[in-house]
Amino acid sequence: MASTRSIEVLATAADLFHAVAEEFVRAARTAIGAQGRFTVALSGGSTPKSLYSLLASSYPSFVWNRVFLFFGDERHVPPTDSESNYRMVKESLLSKISIPSENVFRVPAENPDAAAAASDYEAQLRRFFELKGAEFPRFDLILLGVGPDGHTASLFPDSAALDESSRLVVANWAAKYNTYRITFTFPVINRAGEVLFLVSGADKADMLQQVLEGKSTPALPAQRVEPANGNLLWMLDEAAAAKLKR
Repeated sequence: MASTRSIEVLATAADLFHAVAEEFVRAARTAIGAQGRFTVALSGGSTPKSLYSLLASSYPSFVWNRVFLFFGDERHVPPTDSESNYRMVKESLLSKISIPSENVFRVPAENPDAAAAASDYEAQLRRFFELKGAEFPRFDLILLGVGPDGHTASLFPDSAALDESSRLVVANWAAKYNTYRITFTFPVINRAGEVLFLVSGADKADMLQQVLEGKSTPALPAQRVEPANGNLLWMLDEAAAAKLKR
């Protein structure tokens, strides 16, 4: 299929989360109908927490046993840490739905060696997707957000991971946080069947305008998300979209 980019603006944050939840379920049903399973990489941070809570409350009886959850990035902390993306997803979604534990693939970020944790997670992906040699996985859906500096997943401006072309998962030094983050690389993100950016709030308006309508040299990390053979969907609320010209 050809690659497409579309932008959808919803009136309020609540409308946005409902629309994204519906898109999540639509994508899941399509994938399950076609291949019997749905593979999705979740994003962390504060914005998607509302989405996960909504999925748990609105679709508790969904066929979660056919859904396989991964994480596009993770903080270098144990799964019980308040900063852990896994902990946030567990509290807002996993603890409220019937999903087999073997369907959830978390990053082993409690490993004090971030590079080893990244290699372990890459090995999990290779086993699950039965990859050979230099192959990359094809996720049905990857959820992403945008940071105030234009980063997405844990791919930060001027960081080493931006130029990674062969690895699936790397430990990327995040200078502004003085820590490593474990993240998918662009080759993984850009091979997904669908990539969905979820962006909410007036504090994202300036950066969103720059990402979608500006020209940055070098390109901002979020601008480098271009699925080679899939759909790129930006879903925004009006506050986030307020400075877009078109």
